[in-house]
Amino acid sequence: MPLKLQFVLPLVLLALMGPGLPAQACVGEVSCQLDGGEYFVLSPREGNPPAGGWPAIFYLHGHRGKAINAIRNNAFQTLSDELGVKFVAVQGVEGTWSFPTAPRALRDEFRFFDRLMADLFAKHDVDPERTLLSGFSSGAFMTWYLACDDPDRFAGYAPVAGAFWDPLPSKCASGAPYLFHVHGRADEVVPLEGRPLGGGRWHQGDLFESFDVWRRQLGLAEVAGERDQDGLLSCESWKATGGLLELCLHEGGHSIRAEWLRRAWSKLSELKGWSRS
Repeated sequence: MPLKLQFVLPLVLLALMGPGLPAQACVGEVSCQLDGGEYFVLSPREGNPPAGGWPAIFYLHGHRGKAINAIRNNAFQTLSDELGVKFVAVQGVEGTWSFPTAPRALRDEFRFFDRLMADLFAKHDVDPERTLLSGFSSGAFMTWYLACDDPDRFAGYAPVAGAFWDPLPSKCASGAPYLFHVHGRADEVVPLEGRPLGGGRWHQGDLFESFDVWRRQLGLAEVAGERDQDGLLSCESWKATGGLLELCLHEGGHSIRAEWLRRAWSKLSELKGWSRS
């Protein structure tokens, strides 16, 4: 092959693949680029994708956070390995999330996440039916709003230490999410009752009132929850048609543990009847 043609062909192939890196290069600490943002993907270090593609756990970082730090966290790699799932860490614009009541609107997050998931499904052999969205702190705020906008966007939601902001939504899109929330009773960054920010211009919402938005909508406002003690977590849950609301509290502060994501994934898998085959 002439030398000139050897250089031209790779350029033609890259042009045909469109913007960003090819899927095989977009793994680990190399980000996947798409219009409006980026995300990172960890794959299990052993095993082949199950029929239908890889299940996936998505993670949204806290305020001013970096998705790359989640990718470098050994606990999340272990989670990916042991559960046999892809772990997807999404980057917020300037480390923030533009949920409807956020101080800044830097991106249409709902449209961005739809693009992200389409990109991920096309490039990384992910099963769109087996997904869990989790987020910590500000990432949990975003998780609540994504569930409210479309409870079927992800198969389940596992926010940690963050809910709606005031003014709370009067209602969410129809349908019930599978939502597993964990929060610390001693959390001073995102207190259970919420708190004002920016001299009172914004206000984190009350966690229990956030749950009430869903409970009212699903006809569960007067229904007593089922109580359960799971290790250090004191949980209360409400079953709905096609979904579940669960609130788990611990005695600690503002923190996240990979084991809470593992627990949510295991409960969601059981409720959905998923298998590892």
